[in-house]
Amino acid sequence: MDRRHYLRSLAVPAVAGTAGCLGVLGSSGAEGTVLGPPERDLSESAHPSYGDEMPHFTVPDPITGEEVSTEDFEGERAVLWTSFYTNCPDGVCPALILRLRRAQEVAVEEGYGDEAAFLALTFDPERDTADVLREYGGQQGVNLDAGNWHFLRPESYERGQELLDENFGLVIEKADADDYENLEYQFPHYGLILLANKEGIVERAYPRGPQTDIERLVNDFERVVNA
Repeated sequence: MDRRHYLRSLAVPAVAGTAGCLGVLGSSGAEGTVLGPPERDLSESAHPSYGDEMPHFTVPDPITGEEVSTEDFEGERAVLWTSFYTNCPDGVCPALILRLRRAQEVAVEEGYGDEAAFLALTFDPERDTADVLREYGGQQGVNLDAGNWHFLRPESYERGQELLDENFGLVIEKADADDYENLEYQFPHYGLILLANKEGIVERAYPRGPQTDIERLVNDFERVVNA
């Protein structure tokens, strides 16, 4: 059974949970990594984890007008990636963006912002237009002028589904939002954050990102960038 089917046989869409694989054990890590093995082995998960290659994909950034490719960062920038949508009603997505935004703040403050990339992929392109994403970034305290943050917007909802399924093993489906006033639909989803080094190798997967310790995530990222 491959990793993707293994996860699907066990998992249900999650919107919250405890922190995932954090910490560094020992000094002997996977080939091409900076950090040692994490406390929790996620190698059987559908999503990429420690020692895997960061998926290669290209998605438009509607704010900058660029086509952003993960391959373009290899050899130059470490990457923090997550997926989200701006109409998230339960605080999960703001918690994910907060963690990337805090890492961005520290990168700028400590002078390594040009060696970092923060990629936040919406899976709700129908509602998350360039104007909506720009406003949302301001609300969340994201520095859109730093040159290292990209809100990524697939061309369609179906393209977003395909991208997340094929590259990250994440299943995204619209669900009714009857419990929320003025919300037509919502997405039960996984709060995954990935950290990849400058060579495009995943150093950490935080599968329950909304509750991942912010300081630990920032420290992991700083170590990887400055290795």
